[in-house]
Amino acid sequence: MSQQPSRRAALRGLAVAGAVVAGFDPGTRSWAVSGDRPFAGVPDLDGTLLTDPASRAAVADDYGHIVHRTPAAVLRPGSVSDVVAMVRFCNRHGIEVAPRGQGHTTLGQAQLAGGLVVETEPLAAVGAVDTVRSTVTVGGGARWSNVAKATLADGLTPPVFTDYLELSVGGTLSAGGIGGQAHRYGAQVDNVVALEVVTGAGELVHCSPRRHADLFRAVLSGLGQCAIIVGATLRLVPAPSTVRHYVLPYADLRTYLEDQRVLAEDERFDYVEGQVTADAAGVFGEGFVEAVAYGNPVDDGRLLHGLRYDPAGARITDLPYYDFLDRIAPAVAQLKESGLWYWAHPWLNLLLPGARTEEIATEILSSLTPDDLGPGLVLLYPLRRERLTAAPLLRVPDDPVPYLFAILRTTPPDDTAKIERLLTANREAYDLALSAGGHRYPIDSLSFTVSDWRRHFGPVWGELAAARHRYDPRGVLGAGQGIFI
Repeated sequence: MSQQPSRRAALRGLAVAGAVVAGFDPGTRSWAVSGDRPFAGVPDLDGTLLTDPASRAAVADDYGHIVHRTPAAVLRPGSVSDVVAMVRFCNRHGIEVAPRGQGHTTLGQAQLAGGLVVETEPLAAVGAVDTVRSTVTVGGGARWSNVAKATLADGLTPPVFTDYLELSVGGTLSAGGIGGQAHRYGAQVDNVVALEVVTGAGELVHCSPRRHADLFRAVLSGLGQCAIIVGATLRLVPAPSTVRHYVLPYADLRTYLEDQRVLAEDERFDYVEGQVTADAAGVFGEGFVEAVAYGNPVDDGRLLHGLRYDPAGARITDLPYYDFLDRIAPAVAQLKESGLWYWAHPWLNLLLPGARTEEIATEILSSLTPDDLGPGLVLLYPLRRERLTAAPLLRVPDDPVPYLFAILRTTPPDDTAKIERLLTANREAYDLALSAGGHRYPIDSLSFTVSDWRRHFGPVWGELAAARHRYDPRGVLGAGQGIFI
């Protein structure tokens, strides 16, 4: 979705902090101000190229607060044309580029040392809803919260949301976008009609399952290796006005998992997630299935039939639909106020084969202490493999009902020894899952080598590598992931 230029720079170069950026010095890997010649000229831009220390430092961090890489400059685009111009410029000079949405990565995936970070947040327009086709076209930097608010005005909604709504559309589509509705509708990448992207070669391309299909497949869950998402056309479904929200407690892991599997397979609920706890000895403490039925009235007897939860601890609440979608907003505000939002987050996200989930989760939980988890949580909930079909780069176990197992640790950022120990534990847990046919959901804090990535993508590695060669032949994109380095 192209955005109209907001303004055109009057000078050849860009006013930044009282100086004029004249070009990039390949020798020093830095931008130079006017008077320092010779340099290739920076293109005219509608937005701003920032080289001041504060702007560069602001993007040398992410939600993980573990990795810190400082770029040479930050592009705050005023238009999609700015992204095209600067990616082409970076190609000429061999400068690496990383798009950054809301910076919610946890191990520096959107950071670069000495390169150009492209902030996509200014590309946040939400177009008019097409009520005939039930679609909406939005900018890659649009937040899902704003997309939801806009589409609800027409009684429609994207079918799948991550739990945290303040993420960018381009960011979650680059990873996959898994949420509690995925057992019914697939991931967010399964609900994309078309994309507008800037390739690593600096070409603006519209792609879809029928147009430049190889690029479309390489971008969805492609971790930014071939193109930057600057726009997306999303599928919409009718939105409910209210929902009924169930929190159902379980005393043992096997029953918890078996009931979740039933709910995933019969699709009686529109949303299914859940959390588990472990005591100090690593023994399963309690599980809470979180399930939501859209609409009102609903039949509690039918929805809860056959489930083996503890009725004494069950909670059932009716909520407006958007309040349900944005239900963690108060908790996020508390985390920011307390400062815990700015602690380190050495997260681990695994996709486990359903047949082995109890075994693997039990072993990993056995070494998870309350101190290591901190004020974090552990998510464990089912998906449906047959619903996850549109994005082959989203690697899912070969099991009809795989489970997302996410250990969302929170720990003081200055305890580097503990962070390193938890990162090591992440690798050990991943290796265990891999041996059982599991995969990583790569939004977490897990260092991968190129050989790890080749194994991760497995049968689709060749397709990704071919798309990379075709659409980013100089390899300027996605260095923070370490996939092709």
